Amino acid sequence: MPSTPSILLAGCGKLGGALLDGWLASPTPPKIVVLDRHRTGSDDTLTIANSPAEIPASFTPDIIVLAVKPAGADKTIEDIGKALGSRFEKSALLSVMAGRTCEALASAAAKAGAEIPVLRAMPNTPSAIGAGISGFYAPPNATTEQATLCHELLFAVGDVVRVKKEEDLLAVTAVSGSGPAYVFLLAELLEKAGEAHGLSKETARRLARGTIYGAGRMLDDLPDDAEDLRKAVTSPNGTTAAALSVLMAPDAWPANIAKAIDAATKRADELAG
Repeated sequence: MPSTPSILLAGCGKLGGALLDGWLASPTPPKIVVLDRHRTGSDDTLTIANSPAEIPASFTPDIIVLAVKPAGADKTIEDIGKALGSRFEKSALLSVMAGRTCEALASAAAKAGAEIPVLRAMPNTPSAIGAGISGFYAPPNATTEQATLCHELLFAVGDVVRVKKEEDLLAVTAVSGSGPAYVFLLAELLEKAGEAHGLSKETARRLARGTIYGAGRMLDDLPDDAEDLRKAVTSPNGTTAAALSVLMAPDAWPANIAKAIDAATKRADELAG
């Protein structure tokens, strides 16, 4: 693996931008070219290319990170292949898009002129504050060096969990990729319930968010299973037990969380085509 890897980041929206911020914050950031038509401001740490034609002729990326919308991925790969020419064959692709499979993206790369490995990851939105978690898959044709480099790039914005099968990324998308929205919904509902019981909006907001933050810290800091932590805070016949008797009814959270993950997994599969 090169001591200072070269990264071409295609797409610099929220997720691509979060990755970029993490890389730039590293003590030894990689050489980075950002391909994004809306981005400006090349400097000593990175080069901005508003079109593939602006990628420097001397730049050969070790990894091309695809952070564009899935519908535009094939065109982006085609344009990058044309711009890089023979340099394209020395790269690997890392997709952080939902849905698009390694096979489909590898086919697009082959049409663009190179048989190169495609690795996939599903980061989530807390990556924007360095607290993300990514499911990561490396296919058999990726080298150890390529897989290690991609792992390090993802680790710059949070934890990384490597899965053995690409199909596992469907569940990763449903659980952690979409998961922050479920937590945000819980905060939203706790705030509204607090207000309904007479708390001010600001008080309900602080209590709900502080509770979720603290519980998350305990889950991260302590070795206990989530089930054991739940039981530890639930006194028999107490207030928590009264609330959980509603939430844990067979037709409440146990059924609906399972249905939600099923629905998200199914949609991820549909997007894969």
